[in-house]
Amino acid sequence: MPDGPKPPPGAARIVDLLDAGQEHLAGSVEQPRREAALLLGEVLGLAEAQLYARADDDVPEQAAVSYGQLVRRRADRVPMAYLLGRREFYGRTFAVDPRVLIPRPETEHLVESALNCIGDGAWVLDVGTGSGCIAVTLALERPDSRIVATDLSPGALAVAAANCREHGVGDRVRLVRADLLAALRPGVFDVVVSNPPYVDVGEWPSLMPEIRDHEPPEALFAGDGLAFYRRLFAAGSFLHAGQRLLVEIGKGQLDAARELAEQGGFEEEWVVADLAGIPRVLGLTGS
Repeated sequence: MPDGPKPPPGAARIVDLLDAGQEHLAGSVEQPRREAALLLGEVLGLAEAQLYARADDDVPEQAAVSYGQLVRRRADRVPMAYLLGRREFYGRTFAVDPRVLIPRPETEHLVESALNCIGDGAWVLDVGTGSGCIAVTLALERPDSRIVATDLSPGALAVAAANCREHGVGDRVRLVRADLLAALRPGVFDVVVSNPPYVDVGEWPSLMPEIRDHEPPEALFAGDGLAFYRRLFAAGSFLHAGQRLLVEIGKGQLDAARELAEQGGFEEEWVVADLAGIPRVLGLTGS
């Protein structure tokens, strides 16, 4: 395995590959041993505890080669979720790849807020669905609801479609390629949710390499961080009085988002903070 983890000569044992992977990842990631174990476990189909229980087992050559390739890519700061091809969200596993943003724990607050608003038979719109994790979760948690999920990226919609099929909601989540609310009929939806791109492009140099160099920029950046909100809130007539719009917001954006929402004719109903106390969800009603 040139330019990658180098186990001792001869047949490589699990423990040898773990040691070599840890050494190769040291200085690149915070938990090199843990991540080496995750990658080797992925290749061998073993849980971490099983790896250590079978530490002296030999590893087939092709499996060792595959592991070395994964370790090299992780050392280059490719996100673990992309290497594994999945990410946990709201207690379920979702397929992810570089066509979609990796789901974050903060977005679970948006889901919780939406669940509190969705009544029986409600029509729900997920704007900018990405992997589809929000739309699928809402469909599973509120089986009587009807979900429409939009995205401008064909690649993202393909990932979302795969997740809908995997979780058995392909017949209840309609995926639409659309820019924001284009081609959708006003007044239909009881609840609109969105986890939009909200990172200021000026923050690009300071982002972690996993985010800056590997996640899709169109799902991250929105001009000064508020461009998406300006466009979404400007379509205030899309919701009738009393219907709800819930958006995830970035750190320090609450006041600006509030002002833009007010200009769009929305009334603030609530704000939800994440576990660190940072405002993350702005709940609005149409007026």
